[in-house]
Amino acid sequence: MTGRARGEDRRRIVVAITGATGAVYGVQLLRRLHAMPAIETHLVVSDAASLTLHQELGLQRRDAEALADVVHRNRDIGASIASGSYQTDGMVIAPCSMKTLAAVAHGLSDNLVTRAADVMLKERRRLVLMVRETPFNLAHLRNMTAVTEMGGIVFPPLPSFYQRPATIEEMVEHTVDRALDLLGLDNAQAPRWAGMKDTAHGRDG
Repeated sequence: MTGRARGEDRRRIVVAITGATGAVYGVQLLRRLHAMPAIETHLVVSDAASLTLHQELGLQRRDAEALADVVHRNRDIGASIASGSYQTDGMVIAPCSMKTLAAVAHGLSDNLVTRAADVMLKERRRLVLMVRETPFNLAHLRNMTAVTEMGGIVFPPLPSFYQRPATIEEMVEHTVDRALDLLGLDNAQAPRWAGMKDTAHGRDG
C-alpha cells in the first residue's frame, strides 16, 4: 500500500478499475477525488484494466496508482477494504466489466475488487457500478437486476446531450460529476439542470 496519512475527518472512497472499455472514467474520477482534501481514495486495478489503460489512454498502471492515496493489489484479499470492520464511505467500479458485474451479482468474491464490492453490499454502503457493454444480453440484464435488488447502483456511463457537450472530455466530466453525486460528495463545479430555456411560447407537447 502507498499513500498519505488519513485525517480523522477524511472520507474513504474505494475506486476499482476493471478491464471494460472506458478506463478514462476511472482515471478522471481519481483525479477529481485527488483534488478533494477531505477524501482518501483506495484503488484497485485489475490485470485486464492495466491493458485497457495502456490501449485507450497510453497510461501505465503506476500512472493511475499515483492518483490514489492507498493502492491495493487485486489478489490481496487480506487487504483492509476486504473487511466490513474497515470503515469506508462508498465504492465505484469505473468501468465495470460484465465479468466483474457477474461476480458481484453472484457473491463470488474471487478477487479484491469483487470482495470489496461484496463488503459494500453486506454493510449497506454505497456501491456504484459503471457497467460498460452494448448491447446487453439476458445474463447482463439479470445480473444488473440482482445487484440493484441487493442495493447497488447500476450506472452505465451514458453521455447526456442537454448540456450540449463540445468534446469527449466534457462528456466524461459530466458522467464523473454524476458519479460524485451518487457518492453523496460535495461537487460545486457540476452543472445543474435549471429547466428548459425555450418552452416554445409556454405550450406543452
